[in-house]
Amino acid sequence: MTYTSLLYLFVFLPGVLAAYHLAPRHHRPKVLLAASYLFFLSLSGKLLVYLLFSTLSLHHMGLWLGCLNAEVESKLLTAEDKKAVKTLYGAKRRKILWFGIGLQLGILLVLKYSDFFISNINRAMNLLTFQDLLPSVRFALPIGISFYTLQAVSYLVDVYYEKIKPDDNLLRLALYLAFFPSLMEGPVCRYNQTANSLYEGASLSYKNLTFGMQRILWGLFKKLVIADRLNLLVETIFNNPGNYSGITVIIGAVLYTFQLYADFSGCIDMTIGTGELFGITIPENFRQPFFSKTASEFWRRWHITLGTWLKDYIFYPISLTKVVKKLGKKYRSKFGKHVGQILASSPALFGVWLANGFWHGTGWNYIFFGMYYFVLILIGNLLEPVIKKTTDALKINQNSIPYRVLQSGKLLIIVFTGELFFKAKDLTTGVHMFFSIFTGFHWSVLTDGSLLQLGLSIPDYFALFLGFAAVVTVGVIHERGILIREKIAGWNMPARFGFLYAAIFLVLIFGAYGDGYLPAKLIYAGF
Repeated sequence: MTYTSLLYLFVFLPGVLAAYHLAPRHHRPKVLLAASYLFFLSLSGKLLVYLLFSTLSLHHMGLWLGCLNAEVESKLLTAEDKKAVKTLYGAKRRKILWFGIGLQLGILLVLKYSDFFISNINRAMNLLTFQDLLPSVRFALPIGISFYTLQAVSYLVDVYYEKIKPDDNLLRLALYLAFFPSLMEGPVCRYNQTANSLYEGASLSYKNLTFGMQRILWGLFKKLVIADRLNLLVETIFNNPGNYSGITVIIGAVLYTFQLYADFSGCIDMTIGTGELFGITIPENFRQPFFSKTASEFWRRWHITLGTWLKDYIFYPISLTKVVKKLGKKYRSKFGKHVGQILASSPALFGVWLANGFWHGTGWNYIFFGMYYFVLILIGNLLEPVIKKTTDALKINQNSIPYRVLQSGKLLIIVFTGELFFKAKDLTTGVHMFFSIFTGFHWSVLTDGSLLQLGLSIPDYFALFLGFAAVVTVGVIHERGILIREKIAGWNMPARFGFLYAAIFLVLIFGAYGDGYLPAKLIYAGF
């Protein structure tokens, strides 16, 4: 059962809505938690034990930290005691924090990354003419473990720094980790963003129901019309990379990027829309990323919640270490304020992008993907003053349309190249595919019917064109700050219902399902 399955859309979700509405307010959180665990069981079965362990251990560690915080306050009788007490309890609190983080990340590392580490250790042994040192091992992964683990870590850190109080309500904490709309693909929510609204048991309202249904429908449009239709073409190229080169590989990389965006952002639309049905606000995860001009800006608009998590829990902690602070002073005195600051922050930036690549998967291509953006963003930050001086000297207006188009074109090349390696079977295949772009480059591929041999027909390309046009149009409108759903809400009832029915029929008519198609599994559910 996934977010796009008929069972979910026409049985599970309506059933949960009905049970939620009929239940007394104080029982509604229990309905959501039961539905969440049922959803988890339908996908991962007995692996639910991992989620339960994470929840119980998180609850215990949070309360433990809270007790120590209270003890510190109770023992600060005089100013002289303050330093000694905080030193003593500070060490205890740090041990509990790292133990709690170790439990959460340890489960993820063992289940998801054991095979990666073992295979690389064995490969290193083989290079030294030794036999395999460790037996290969592969564990079944619970759905959503990469997402709920990050949420658990953020909760512990926020309790440690007393940004939030430890929750003594196990049900609320369990629902924060397991809420079914965000379980498979995120977004990565913070405790103070969703936990209380999840537990309030807000009543259903006409606005929430209509807005939620519209958002779910928009997500289905992107997923079924664009992502699933592109899947057969993308898989044909990436599963047989030796058969294609030049412009065909470029087409594969470009269309995979759009497929990934339509799939991931479409599922996030469905997640946010489902939350709206219950009166729960789930944070946005995309903000028109393809309107960006630089790689840094792109990642501030793409997978926003992961980016902010990495910034808050990796970038800032590394930046505030004594070693990095010393480097900052040294580099600023030696290279000047701008270059020195960029170089000083580079260890934190490296940590962010190493974690970003590693979080996405267990192949070297994912690590390369992270390092690719690390290098590009670092160079971009270093060259920013140089570019500003150059454009000023040449009297080039950076806000002019030609310059912005040039910037956007450059960014798209960067993004498409990164996604080529991201999608490739492994790093070696990614490198071969990248260099194959420059061989056999024939424009005739676009006109000789070769594109019709990749799994899609002319009507499919027409449906894709309509889908892209709709997504771009909506993106332009949102970029201008216009709230489409608020505008629709101001229409009269016949117009609103006419629009809704038209949208439903568009999804039904142009959706890629049935014989001849290869529906894509929810891509980010695999990360």
